Amino acid sequence: MNSAAILGHLEALVACDTQNPPRHIAADSPVFRYCAQQLDGDFEIRTWDHGEGHVSWLAIRGQPTILFNVHLDTVPVGDGWSSDPHVLDVRDGRAYGRGSCDIKGAAACLLALADSGAENLALLFTSDEEGAGGCCVEKFLQTEQARQFSQVIVAEPTNCRAVLGHRGFLSVKTRFRGNPGHSSEARALSENANHQMALWAAGAVQVARGKKQDEADPGTCLNIGIVDGGTKSNVIAGAAFVHWSARLQPGQSNEDFLEEIKACAAGEAGVEWEVPFCGEPLPAAGQTDEEARRFCKVNGLPEGDPVDFWTEASLFSAAGLPAIVLGPGDIAQAHATDEWVALEQLDTAYELYGRVVNNDG
Repeated sequence: MNSAAILGHLEALVACDTQNPPRHIAADSPVFRYCAQQLDGDFEIRTWDHGEGHVSWLAIRGQPTILFNVHLDTVPVGDGWSSDPHVLDVRDGRAYGRGSCDIKGAAACLLALADSGAENLALLFTSDEEGAGGCCVEKFLQTEQARQFSQVIVAEPTNCRAVLGHRGFLSVKTRFRGNPGHSSEARALSENANHQMALWAAGAVQVARGKKQDEADPGTCLNIGIVDGGTKSNVIAGAAFVHWSARLQPGQSNEDFLEEIKACAAGEAGVEWEVPFCGEPLPAAGQTDEEARRFCKVNGLPEGDPVDFWTEASLFSAAGLPAIVLGPGDIAQAHATDEWVALEQLDTAYELYGRVVNNDG
């Protein structure tokens, strides 16, 4: 194992403030400078700075067919830490620091793998996974470089188990328009925006419940998170707002589900639908996990169960690239105060990544 090298890289990466928001990250930021400095001249490095903190950094040595994807941005530090979140604190078999688990620990393992002289290695490090409006992966998939890969490993924390499926995430803001007036008017039943919203919500819940095939099937997760409408109890509500989300199962389509939900408001005039985020499940609709499963078998990667959190692996899947999620650490530590990753997990990830790289080509 290269434990010292891994921790050395992790210490340097954690020291780089890459909180998102505010996403004050550019192509010449310390985190990307450090990564470039650690690679020898055999690597070809390409950087795309899309502005406003959206940076894609690609490093390739040899003729790899497998791409490792890591985001270097982190969630904000927050309060309540027992040590400086940007100073790596190693104790009791754990490495503490913001991003240590999600997912700079994986980046440290890959940089240590580069140190070891891995012949065929491709790293795509990005900066905009944690905040709204991420575009790095999607823009990379539009480049010529993306076409040389046949398999992607997205290094989110999975306790070093290869995850082949996860839920999608669909976030939608819906606005209903009513006709304001005095509540004594009988038209309130049909022209009150809150009534329209309530009827729609009841229908949407029924659609989600209908996705459950049997008692063992978890079905589709639907959550109406924010509701706002009206001004007074004796005034017909002129507007209502709902911010809701859904998490579909692997292989399902966010687009198809959204159309079903829209149909619950059929006949209501002036309903507006805004989609701040639409992340497909893994595998994405129309794709299967057959190639990814075969990849795991060939490389001796231990498989894990599907997970409920979303990752950018689905973006690769939607583009036709088989993708798995495999990284050190537990999702329970991600985003947490006193975030940590077990040193044993870092060693295991390094060994598994090395196994894949050595089999490449």
